[in-house]
Amino acid sequence: MKKVAELVFIPGPAVGHLASAVEMANLLIGGDERLFITVIVMKGPFDTKTSIHTQPMSEDPNSRIRFVELSYQESKPGVHLITTLTENNKTRVRDVAAGIQTNRLAGFVVDMLCSCMIDVADELGVPSYVYFTSGAGFLGLMFHLQSIHDDQNIDITQFKDSETELSIPCFANSVPSKVLPSMVLYNQDECSLFIAIARRLRQTKGIMVNTFMELESHAVKSLSDGKTPPVYPVGPILNLKSGERSHQSDAIMSWLDDQPPLSVVFLCFGSMGSFGKEQLKEIADALECSGYRFLWSLRQPPPKGKVELPKEYENPQEVLPEGFLERMAGMGKVIGWAPQVAVLSHPAVGGFVSHCGWNSTLESMWCGVPMAAWPQYAEQQMNAFEIVRELGVAVEIKMDYRKDTRREINPVPLTAEEIETGIRKVMRDDGEIRKKVNEMKEKSREAMMEGGSSYNSLGRLIEDVIKNMDFHS
Repeated sequence: MKKVAELVFIPGPAVGHLASAVEMANLLIGGDERLFITVIVMKGPFDTKTSIHTQPMSEDPNSRIRFVELSYQESKPGVHLITTLTENNKTRVRDVAAGIQTNRLAGFVVDMLCSCMIDVADELGVPSYVYFTSGAGFLGLMFHLQSIHDDQNIDITQFKDSETELSIPCFANSVPSKVLPSMVLYNQDECSLFIAIARRLRQTKGIMVNTFMELESHAVKSLSDGKTPPVYPVGPILNLKSGERSHQSDAIMSWLDDQPPLSVVFLCFGSMGSFGKEQLKEIADALECSGYRFLWSLRQPPPKGKVELPKEYENPQEVLPEGFLERMAGMGKVIGWAPQVAVLSHPAVGGFVSHCGWNSTLESMWCGVPMAAWPQYAEQQMNAFEIVRELGVAVEIKMDYRKDTRREINPVPLTAEEIETGIRKVMRDDGEIRKKVNEMKEKSREAMMEGGSSYNSLGRLIEDVIKNMDFHS
């Protein structure tokens, strides 16, 4: 009888992390018939409709992936919402994992934000792996900041508002300190949490990174220094379905069908992306002055002081300049939710104004659409630096822009002139940037094919999982 190995996946309690983890789980079971996976879905405070990603496999009797959903429990406030929620679920996760036959439990695969679950794996005597949903550059940054903090006693928050340029091994160019993540610059408790997570990641058996060698070769090679666990570039791991078809998505695609090739700039800022009325006016003015056709995903910010996802506007006209929609009726379309991959795949789309979330960055590479970088929060400023300065696949709108409602970081709205300049740069470019992006489009697909860099990396990972299971049996 063949040996069976079962991995317990613990995605972060956010729909983007869950969707990516499910795609990763599918890759693993597709790579070896001995693998089975239990995905533990920790519900967060938002209604994120996780069933879209879990239901199809849950209903398949032949699926080697099963889902265990843990209901949302109110948590005492902590330094970071997701890590606090994860910490409070450790006992329930242990109970689920303890129900798996000991001789088939091969280990835990924890989200980068769920490193505390390594404690549960240690308690059960099985190895831990990490599924890192950001890029290799950001992983290298985490390890570097942790190293200089612990080994050189450097206080990372000293770089707040600094013009210092940092030498970081995972980047070929010096890094402006102003693009470091907000959490390490503006809050000592969150900086300490960031450093603690990096320490825990070093204790794992391996780190799966959602990237591919051809995109981040310098960063990946810098992580092969013997000081970190093995790194497996296994991407791009994308959810290419973008949700269910609807009248709304059909209307968007129908509008794009009527536009000339490469004529439309697409503006979309992720599931958390929204702006106040003052900034919306500047964006609208920029679009009108640029003269380019546009598709603009417009979301309503949550009420001040509330932690909620942005919602659809019932009447966008209320927050846009008077007469804007009427004047732009023949040139642009303002929408709410966007089927992002489908939009980026459309031949009419020539540029993408983005918040530089890592999933969006990989999707733009996959679809061959150059980006104009306008980061908002989390690691997005670092992503913007990487794609603009390191990789040359994007133009800059404002690389160090920060939108952070939890702290006293109040950015001055970007002017229409700044935004229009970025739009013109990304739409006019028919040279080096568009060429590089189209090369990455081909390389991203080749990486996932048999014999490709990510395909081979996945194979090495599976071999190591089975080997480590034999060692711990």
